[in-house]
This record gives sequence, C-alpha cells and structure tokens, in this order.
Amino acid sequence: MNDIIRINEKDNVAVTLSGTGEIPAGHKLALRDITAGDYVIKYGQIIGRAKQDIPAGAWVHTHNVASHLDEAVEYHYKFAADTVAPQPGFFQGYPRQKGRAGIRNEIYIIPTVGCVNNVCIRLAKEAQQYVHGNLHGIYALTHQFGCSQLGEDNENIKKLLCAIALNPNAAFVLIVGLGCENNTLAGMQEYLAPFERDNIVSFNCQEVEDEHTFGMELLRKLADRAAAMQPEQVPLSQLCIGLKCGGSDGYSGLTANPLVGRICDRVVAAGGSAILTEVPEMFGAEQLLMNKCKDVPTFEKYRSMIENFKRYYTDQGFPVYENPSPGNKAGGITTLEEKSLGCIEKAGSTALVGVLDYGEVLAGGERIEENGVFALNAPGNDLIAATALAASGCQLVLFTTGRGTPFSTFVPTMKIATNDRIAAHKSGWIDHNAYPMDEDALYELVMRTACNTYTCKSEDVREIAFYKTGVTL
Repeated sequence: MNDIIRINEKDNVAVTLSGTGEIPAGHKLALRDITAGDYVIKYGQIIGRAKQDIPAGAWVHTHNVASHLDEAVEYHYKFAADTVAPQPGFFQGYPRQKGRAGIRNEIYIIPTVGCVNNVCIRLAKEAQQYVHGNLHGIYALTHQFGCSQLGEDNENIKKLLCAIALNPNAAFVLIVGLGCENNTLAGMQEYLAPFERDNIVSFNCQEVEDEHTFGMELLRKLADRAAAMQPEQVPLSQLCIGLKCGGSDGYSGLTANPLVGRICDRVVAAGGSAILTEVPEMFGAEQLLMNKCKDVPTFEKYRSMIENFKRYYTDQGFPVYENPSPGNKAGGITTLEEKSLGCIEKAGSTALVGVLDYGEVLAGGERIEENGVFALNAPGNDLIAATALAASGCQLVLFTTGRGTPFSTFVPTMKIATNDRIAAHKSGWIDHNAYPMDEDALYELVMRTACNTYTCKSEDVREIAFYKTGVTL
C-alpha cells in the first residue's frame, strides 16, 4: 500500500503511483465498495458519481464514473484563505519607465495584421546581427489575425497586441502595420497612448518605399539602446508569474500543481503577484476559489466571470463538462471536477485579490496594482491561455505537464514535469521534475530564471495565439 496515495481522509479513492494489475500508473482505485449513484471523492471533494457498483480495489475511471457538474449551481461566499507572512526578496531585473521590471531584455516585432508576417519574420532574422551586449534577442511575434474580424474579436486582437507590447520583458517594440487592415496602427497607437511608454515605435508598410530597409534602420538604433541597458537589483514585488497546466495526468494534482502552489505562496509573501487562468478548468472547483476572494466585490466579479463562461458554452449548445482531453483521460483524469480540483492547486493557499478581463494589463500606467493572486478570464487552450497570461503582465509562466509539450509563449515558459517518466523521456522539454516535491529547488530555479542565469528549455520558441469567439469575413 506504500505505492498508493490517499490525498484526503474523506476520499473513497486513492491514486496508484506505479500501477497495479489492470490499473495504470496515476489512475484511481476504490478504497471501499462504491454503490452505483454514490459520490466519488478525491481531494476531499466530489469528482463524480459512480455509474455502476464499484468494488473495493477496482479501477475507477471513465468506464464507471460520470461527471456530477451542475450547470445551474448557485454560488455563495465564505472567506477561507491563508495569510502568508511577508518575506521580502529581490531579483536582478531590467527597470522600465512604467510598471514592473523585465526579467529579459528583448525587442519584439509585432504585426498589426497577418498580411505583414513575412516582413516581420525577415526583419527579425536579419536583425540578429544587432544582438549584442545586454540585448537578449529580437523576436517576431506573428499571428494570422488583424483583418476580417468583427466586433469583440477585432477589439480583443487590438487589446492583446497592445498588452503584449507593454510586457516588461520588452526593452523596445516595433509594431509593423500594413495600412488597410481592420486593426489599424492608428487604433493601436490610440489605445497605447494612456500608458505613456517611450519604447514603442511603428510604421505602415504601405507608407514607406522600402519596408525592410526602413525597419532594419529602426531596429539597429533600438538594439544599440537595449544593449546598453544594465540589470539592477529590484524587489520581488515587481515579479508576476503566470500559472498554467497542460497535458495533465493523474499526478498533476499530487506533485507539480501543489508544488507550484507553494512557489506561488512564496512569491506573494515576497510582495509579488501570480495570475491563474483557464476558466473552464475551474468548473467543479470554482466555489473553492470563490471562498478565497478577498472581499465580496471580488467574489461577485469572479462569480460573474464563471457564469458568463458557462453561458458561453451553453449558448453554443455544449455542456460545461466538455473536458478533460483524451490525453488527460489516458493519464488518469476521469472528470472535469477532478481535473479542476488539481488545476487550482497552482494558486496556492493565499487570497484571490482581483479578477482580470481578457487583455487587461495588471501593471499599467505609473503604478503597480495590488499584489497577490489574480484570476484571468481566458480559456484553457495552452497557447491562448499562456499568451493571455503573458499579455496581462507575467514575465514568466510556470507550466506544469504530465505528458510534455515543446511550446512556449513570448515570455519564458518553464515546463515542470509531474512524474519521473516524462521528465526523463522529454528532458529536452522539461526544466524541472516535480516528483521529488523539492520546493526549495524549484524556487531557486524560478529565481535564477528571473535573474537571467537560467534559460528555459523552450525559450527559443516564441508563439502567440488569440481567443477568438466571433465571425471572420
């Protein structure tokens, strides 16, 4: 029985670490007889109902358990979060004119529209000759949108691209427009104006004779200025980490997610911030997060976000429990409730201090917003959610995974394995193995990444993706 973990004394299932008989590693077995219709309990919470009688010792999974989610559940508020003693800390970062310091010192090339992707890619490729000194890289953040989108989609594309331009890791930003797109360069400039940044330059390709020569000259000057910038010791109150999981398995809620939760608590105790997203992967665990809201207004905003996202599903004819993925199920996750209860472990034990809209920047203007844990309105898709986290101001994303993934958004994306097998099998993707549950080792790696003495395995990849909900012309 040493190979079997029961998480909570209320649980009627346990997780087998290396497999037993027909039960694969990371999957659940019944600790006692469970009658058809009875609740299946894990994490001390309901993760589903038995579809048939399940004898003690039997495999508990999709063949005999169904989701118990109620799409019309009513929510209430009863505050229940820990208070973490302040523990000030510092990191070596690059101070910016406004808001938080960067943990990298890079130049982003951002197209207003997919039509100029090739221009941006060519500029980034040839501008590598300008990378020197303390300039860490020049990256084209391409995408396929910016024209033919209507309404909310068109506004969200503008907001996201502007938010990306405001990320602290960007020493400078070159925005490249075409000149006839829906997402106009003028519209982006107007949106950015209140932030009063002096590190963003732009041009429309249709308005210059040779867009490549024009862009290269701009980049040469920006590169020289970025190369001369010096890192300084800054307080950890200027660090914001993104919390994300992908390719989850039966170990996620046992190892990597709780370990990241401890790191989250330590960053918050040092005055920093963390952002949790993947709203559909809160369904089934949302009441626990609601009880962590610092006050009633925060609870109301969080509840509204949950209810609106559920309505988004049902209005389009889909149940809110259209999850987990095939990979999740293969790894031992049976229902969305089980996945969500493991997912929210990443947010640690401290209070939820705010709720962010999609594309909303946490640290804008002249001030740094209240520090702590924030919830962000975005879906669970890995690329979309990670982009949204970084666009809201995260300089680093902690990404837990039980199956592995090679992607990275436009800020360092640290892959944290849930189990030994994936850590060994995909060592070229994985930055840290959470299975030993060594909190100090992971915290040290996070701090080294913040100080730019550690480079995440996937940092050579820079991708962005949008949350699109409407019509494309």
